[in-house]
Amino acid sequence: MCYLIAKKFGEAGCFAVKTRHGEMLAEFTKSLQDKIGHNGVQLVTISRPNAYGEYEPYVILDNMETFEKKVLSM
Repeated sequence: MCYLIAKKFGEAGCFAVKTRHGEMLAEFTKSLQDKIGHNGVQLVTISRPNAYGEYEPYVILDNMETFEKKVLSM
């Protein structure tokens, strides 16, 4: 279990979605990175949000589709 987070450089907070490590996550992340390009959004996987205060506050989203929509609007 892990969280995929999207953080815009220079802004407080991030979007996060609970997921699992593996091929599906790698493919999703690569596809999303290709869509957003180099627009200052960082995609990172973390083990647990409370261990990474630098990304707070977290907006935990329910699913990957919602996460993707939010990231594309950043």
